[in-house]
Amino acid sequence: MNLRAAIFPGQLSRKPLLALGFLVLAGVAAYKAASYVINNDIEGLAFVALAAIASASIIAMLNNWRNGLYFFLTWLLFEDMARKYLGNNMAIYFGKDLLVLVVYLSFYIAVRRRNVPSFRPPFRIPLLIFVWFGIMQVFNPGSTSIWFGPLGLKVYFLYMPLMVVGYALVNSETELRRFFTMNLVLIVIIVSLGIAQAILGPSFLNPATLGADIELGSTLYRVSPLSGTLIYRPCGVFVSNGRYTDFLFVGWLLVLGFSGYLLLRQRRGRRLAFVALGITTAGVFMAGSRGALALALINAVVTSAAFIWGAPWRQGEVVRVLRTLQRLVIGVVLAVALLFMIFPKAIGTRLTVYSETLLPGSSASDLGNRTWDYPIRNFLGAFNSDRWPYGYGIGTASLGTQYVARFFKAKLIGFSVESGFGTLVVEMGVLGLILWLVMSGAIVLSAWKVVKKLKGSPWFPLAFVICWYALVLLFGLTFAGMQAYQDFLMNAYLWLLLGILFRLPTLTPAQLTPAAAAAGPGNGRWMR
Repeated sequence: MNLRAAIFPGQLSRKPLLALGFLVLAGVAAYKAASYVINNDIEGLAFVALAAIASASIIAMLNNWRNGLYFFLTWLLFEDMARKYLGNNMAIYFGKDLLVLVVYLSFYIAVRRRNVPSFRPPFRIPLLIFVWFGIMQVFNPGSTSIWFGPLGLKVYFLYMPLMVVGYALVNSETELRRFFTMNLVLIVIIVSLGIAQAILGPSFLNPATLGADIELGSTLYRVSPLSGTLIYRPCGVFVSNGRYTDFLFVGWLLVLGFSGYLLLRQRRGRRLAFVALGITTAGVFMAGSRGALALALINAVVTSAAFIWGAPWRQGEVVRVLRTLQRLVIGVVLAVALLFMIFPKAIGTRLTVYSETLLPGSSASDLGNRTWDYPIRNFLGAFNSDRWPYGYGIGTASLGTQYVARFFKAKLIGFSVESGFGTLVVEMGVLGLILWLVMSGAIVLSAWKVVKKLKGSPWFPLAFVICWYALVLLFGLTFAGMQAYQDFLMNAYLWLLLGILFRLPTLTPAQLTPAAAAAGPGNGRWMR
């Protein structure tokens, strides 16, 4: 007994069977790891390491749902990296879904213990109606396989409960700063790697052999139509340039919102925000994506105007906000200028591609076609299907149908459109599109009411960028294609940020120390 107590701490020392089971599992894991080392099987050894990390993390997540949420977000951002180097293994692909379910379970345990507040979203009725209709579409007779239904439920609804988790997460200003600071650090790391890959080429951050499903997305190039200039479109730590640019869109708004909050609150953390803004700007420019560049410019203009409108005018903060915005613009220009001085060729080729394909005066401009003609043509094309009144069933035209067809020998419907609204018609009929628009309108309207309520407070910049993100994703980007909403990264951040948004009005600004109050003018005035 004394020997067992010395070897096994806690409950293991008091439960012999549990200790024996632990020894058996440890022995099996050690044996498998040793065999992989002997056979020089690095990929197998990596799987063992990932399994061990995941098992330990799940135990920690069950004990603390807050830390579990942060681990889930980190895994969400770096999952694709593991997929690239481990042969696009589907166990890794579905790992995030297991982790988010563990977060839900841990959060549910905390709810039963009454350790977290309850949250009833004001748009719950249209949301629940759309969810109910989506569940009914699993049994649509037009579906070629029942397995498309679970896929559709996953990509549409799995991350919706993160809204409740996000509401409970930010219970103080300290937790708010912790959340956004952690995200800014991850943004700086990921975007810096993306910039490096844009300069060094696809051999950086990509293995020599890529899986067949992700090879094209990781080695994508764009050719300018007039001069024939060739640029590489980096994917960074992700498996495709599209997912990387989706992350840039989310990251850009998070940086802008947190920077605006720091302007009105305190100086601590502004340096990190300033660095993140410059790096994110450079990352958007180097991504080689015309959509990412256009969205970044629109976001910069809209958020700058909104911050000025929502600044506390009575306290005289507008002048300080204008001065800080001026410095931010100078910092952004300096970041791009520095890149141009160090890597003139990489910058010059991208300028050529953007100017030839985006400027209205260019004979090869694709601006009007990609922003209106092409998505409208695809949306109307959804009504060419005989089943447009009632659709083929949820998941039949969603992301991941190729995996369902491969694993379950399911037959694809053979009809799809590159339009998010059109995809809703294809999958759930015209009623599905109407319910989506009603739900999305209710979400944005409820979010805007919170934004107006927070006008003149330090929370306003964060509230506005979250509301703007929901508006652009649910309407603008979905109009262009359902890939944006069904991208698990953008989907998870949407619902998580919505929960944080509705929690902001309940927060009381933390009392600053005298030094912090002196460093951040205007804080004491707003608190009074």
